[in-house]
Amino acid sequence: MQFPAQVLLDATRRDATRPALTFYDDTPEGHGERIEISRRVLRTWVAKAANALQEGLDVAPGSVVLVQLPSPHWRLAYWALAVWSVGATLTVDTQEGADVLVTTDPDSDLAEDCDEVVAVALAGLARGFGDELRSGVMDEAAELSSYADEFIPWDDVEPDDTALVHGGERVAYADLLGDVGTVPDGARTLITTTDPGLLVRQVLQVLAADGSAVLVRGSAPGPHDARLDSEGVVHRCPEQLRA
Repeated sequence: MQFPAQVLLDATRRDATRPALTFYDDTPEGHGERIEISRRVLRTWVAKAANALQEGLDVAPGSVVLVQLPSPHWRLAYWALAVWSVGATLTVDTQEGADVLVTTDPDSDLAEDCDEVVAVALAGLARGFGDELRSGVMDEAAELSSYADEFIPWDDVEPDDTALVHGGERVAYADLLGDVGTVPDGARTLITTTDPGLLVRQVLQVLAADGSAVLVRGSAPGPHDARLDSEGVVHRCPEQLRA
């Protein structure tokens, strides 16, 4: 098996300049934003976030990180990969107790129950969260850039360790790439699921297949959406996990 960090490293070594993620925000608040990041740039985002978790927030294998970000979204993807790079457990279930919360709402009741909170601004060019944050909350947009571009984990993770808590189910690292469908090798793949647990596994699967993902937030594009042709999309991932 391959751990997620190795999947991303291998994809970067094969072609560092190829897009890893192309993100369209079709929601009213997104203002039609389009962001494209290469595999090299994605790996840098993941490394910085992983260093913030490990060095700044004491996350290690056995820690639980709740990532409460919209799906599909490119920031959800790199935070998931960062949690897995450290070897911790990612949860998208709010009922699961967490050591760290990564969220767009750092003043929620959920945030008050977490020891550590990371406030995330979704806009691609954000340089700060925008609102005054309470003491102890990390402002991702303002602080993440200070962390190193390379990541070395301090502890080892085992294949049987829990990688993901999703819908009440616990998924081991060894099983992350299973049971989420099939992606053709090298395919430019559309992902539109609003299920964050499925989204992060689909992104990992696309990278493992040496492909690249097009994420569209908002209404799923129809078969005649011109963007699908311009982006070279040849495959669609399912919006729900098949039983």
